[in-house]
Amino acid sequence: MLLARLAQVSREVAATSARSRKIALLAELFREAGADDVPIVIPYLAGRLPQGRIGVGWKVLGRAVEPAAEPTLTVREVDALLTRLGKVAGTGSQAERARLVGELLGAATEDEQRFLSGLLTGEVRQGALDAVAVEGLAQATGAPPARVRRAVMLAGSLQSVAGALLADGPQALDRFRLTVGRPVLPMLAHSASSVAEAVDKLGACAVEEKLDGIRVQVHRDGDAVRIHTRTLDDITDRLPEVTAAALELNGRRFILDGEVISFGADGRPRSFQETAGRVGSRVDVAAASGSVPVSPVFFDALSVDDRDLLDLPFAERHAELARLVPEPMRVRRTLVSGPQDTAEAERFLAATLERGHEGVVVKGLDAPYGAGRRGASWLKVKPVHTLDLVVLAAEWGHGRRTGKLSNLHLGARTADGSFAMLGKTFKGLTDALLAWQTERLRELATGGDGHVVTVRPELVVEIAYDGLQRSTRYPAGVTLRFARVVRYREDKRPEEADTVETLLAAHPEVRP
Repeated sequence: MLLARLAQVSREVAATSARSRKIALLAELFREAGADDVPIVIPYLAGRLPQGRIGVGWKVLGRAVEPAAEPTLTVREVDALLTRLGKVAGTGSQAERARLVGELLGAATEDEQRFLSGLLTGEVRQGALDAVAVEGLAQATGAPPARVRRAVMLAGSLQSVAGALLADGPQALDRFRLTVGRPVLPMLAHSASSVAEAVDKLGACAVEEKLDGIRVQVHRDGDAVRIHTRTLDDITDRLPEVTAAALELNGRRFILDGEVISFGADGRPRSFQETAGRVGSRVDVAAASGSVPVSPVFFDALSVDDRDLLDLPFAERHAELARLVPEPMRVRRTLVSGPQDTAEAERFLAATLERGHEGVVVKGLDAPYGAGRRGASWLKVKPVHTLDLVVLAAEWGHGRRTGKLSNLHLGARTADGSFAMLGKTFKGLTDALLAWQTERLRELATGGDGHVVTVRPELVVEIAYDGLQRSTRYPAGVTLRFARVVRYREDKRPEEADTVETLLAAHPEVRP
C-alpha cells in the first residue's frame, strides 16, 4: 500500500466528526490493504510507531527537504527505514539519523512529508482510535463486529486479528480464545465526577480502592508464572516477589487482574514514580526488590481452573477471586445497594484517600469483563487537582495543529519572583482555543527558534493534573502528571499564579 493513500485516509478521517463516515473510510482502506500492511497501517492511523521512540526530534525534522513529485513510498518501505532509524546508536548517530530522515522525506511528496512529520512527533491525532478501526475491519471483511471485538480482546492485538481476517476471512476469528499464558487487553474505566454520580448510574455496585500502582495481569500454569503489564509487556523477571505470591495461591491454572504497588515502612503507598521505577528496573533485580519491594493486589479473575469467566457478572468473578486469593492480597472494597446507600460510598472514598490512595473505582455487580474497552460499568472517581500557572512559551503544532501555537510550557511562581517550568501540555485544547491562544501568544512573543516561541509570562491558565512526580529535567525538580488545560484565566495576574512551594506542600510524598 502506498503511504500516500494512508495519508489521504488519515486526513479524511480527521476532517469528519461522524463515526459512521470514519468507519466507512477505514473499511475501504482495509479492503485495499494487504495482510502484511495491516501491522503498520493500524498503528500509523492511531498516531503510533510500531518501533516506539526512535530518537528523531525537531532538530532533524526541521531541515527543509525537497519533496518528491509523485508518490512512490509504500508503508512497508517506510516501516523498514524507521526500523533502521531506531537502531542507530553510537558515534555519529545524529548525522546518520539526519541522513536517513533526509532520505525518507526526499522520497515523500509534500502531503506525505506532513503526515510523516506528524507521525514522528506524535501530532497525528485524527480520531482513528482502535474501537473505530475494529468497526471498519468488521465492515471490510463481513465479520460480526462483536466477534471482532472479542477476538481483539483475547489476542491483545488489533493488528494480529486484522492480519488473520484479511488473510483468511471471518473463520479466522475461531483461533482467538482465552488461554492461560497469553495476555489479554485489560478492562478500563470511564471517569465520574463523584461517587454519587457513579452509584446513581450503576445501582448495586462495589466501591474499590483505586491504587496508584502498575496494572498487571498474572498468569499461572502449574509452577510457571508470567506477569504482563496493561500494554501486554512481559515483566516476569523483574518481579520475583509477585511470582512467589502467585505460587502461594491454591489454584494451579488461573489469570488474575490487579496492580502491583510499593508500600513504605508506615504502610502507606509510596509515590507512583517509585513503584514505576522499580517495575521498570532490569538491573540487579534482587537489590531493587530489597530496597523497593512491591506487593500484588488483585481485583478480578478472568480464568480459574480452565474456566473462562469473562462473560460472568462481576459479582460471580469476584466470588471466584475470593475463593482463590486471601483477603490481604485483594483490593479493599465495600458493597453499596444503590443510590440510597451513597453515604457508605462517600465514607469509603474518604477513608481511601486518608490511606494515601488516589480514589475509588465503582463497579457494577452484574457486568461482564469488557477486556480492552472502557466499560460503562467501571467508573473511576478521584479528586481533581488544579493549578493556576503561567504560560512561558509554546511550540508550533503539526498535523491538524499546523500553523497554531500548541504545546504550552507551564510555569509556577518561585520565591524570588521568577517562574519555574513544571512541564508541557497540549491536552484539552479545542480548535477554538487553539486559534485564540495562537493570536494571544503572538502578541506576547519575545523570541523563538522556529519551533518554540517564548512569551512574556503574563497569561494565566488553569491546569488540571493527576499528580506530581520527580524530574531532573525541570528546575523545581518535579513535573505534572497528565496535565491538561481547563480554561484561561484572563481575570488573574501572573502574580496570582500558584507557587512552587504551594505545589510541593500539597504533594509531600514527591518533595525533591
